[in-house]
Amino acid sequence: HLANNNKGKMAASLDQVIEEKTDTVALMSHSPFETDTELNKSMQTIDKGPFHVSQREAKTHQENLQHLCRICGGSFKTDPYKRSHPVHGPIDDEMQVLLRKKEKKAISWPDLLAKIFKIDVKGDIDTIHPTKFCHQCWTVVQKKLSNSPYEMFFPRRSPVEWQPHSSSCDVCGTSPCGVKRKKQVLNPQLSKKLRMVAGRVRKIRQIKNPKQVNQKSLMKKIASCKKIHLSTKNLAVDYPSDFVKSISCQICEHILADPVETTCKHLFCRTCILKCLKVMGSYCPACHYPCFSTDLVSPVKSFLSIMNSLSVICPVKDCQEEVCLGKYCHHLSRHKEIK
Repeated sequence: HLANNNKGKMAASLDQVIEEKTDTVALMSHSPFETDTELNKSMQTIDKGPFHVSQREAKTHQENLQHLCRICGGSFKTDPYKRSHPVHGPIDDEMQVLLRKKEKKAISWPDLLAKIFKIDVKGDIDTIHPTKFCHQCWTVVQKKLSNSPYEMFFPRRSPVEWQPHSSSCDVCGTSPCGVKRKKQVLNPQLSKKLRMVAGRVRKIRQIKNPKQVNQKSLMKKIASCKKIHLSTKNLAVDYPSDFVKSISCQICEHILADPVETTCKHLFCRTCILKCLKVMGSYCPACHYPCFSTDLVSPVKSFLSIMNSLSVICPVKDCQEEVCLGKYCHHLSRHKEIK
């Protein structure tokens, strides 16, 4: 009996041990998965917070960009009419009319902005760059195309360089007026130019007596181009006097040779105006508007083609041949070869 009892106790204890072992194995098998899921959940909650914050910041950054100018960084809120123009898109009708007048070609804003401001907006990213520019920069483009002074209209020396969003972002921490710009050193050349213009205007205002200097004859003496340029008397056709004035230089009164146009829309021979600017000062001989040699541009192509098509009589003795003005230099070189 004792032996049987001992055997029964031993079997029961063995069964207990096996059950305990199976329970621990089951617990071990389940616990890693449970701990993994708990860790994942906790990691998700940790990561989810900063991700949402950065996404929100990026969104507000992009919204702030929509209120700023792509070129100068100014805010559209400062303009009472809230005018803005798309950076990517076709040119408006008013600008197209101006381009047609100047015989220049540009279909879209990216091409025109690249010519005027020397910036490439084709590779812009919406999260970094604004998609519009202000009306003030539009005026700069208009002034530049119409060859009028534009330094006073553009609020910056160069366009803004846009950076991605960061902790020290200028766009998000900006004032209502636009992106804060760094203090810029005055350009000595520009300030000298402005002083010269102001001084010239002051002198012109002081001159009250028109008989002081006979400027017309003086300018003709300065130009001294009688032997170089053709007289209007050499025109083969008797054109109207107004047309003759329009194709003649306002300094030497000869037919325009290598014509140039000033910002005030007056035409001169290149050599004549350069000599006068050097001797008389930096102003237009026709209207006394401030003028510099750097402001001189070539007239539109259609005007030059009309000039070249004019027929003139060769002034060389015993020639009297009618030649197109565009071929006159070649014709004159033949006379020199014969000599």
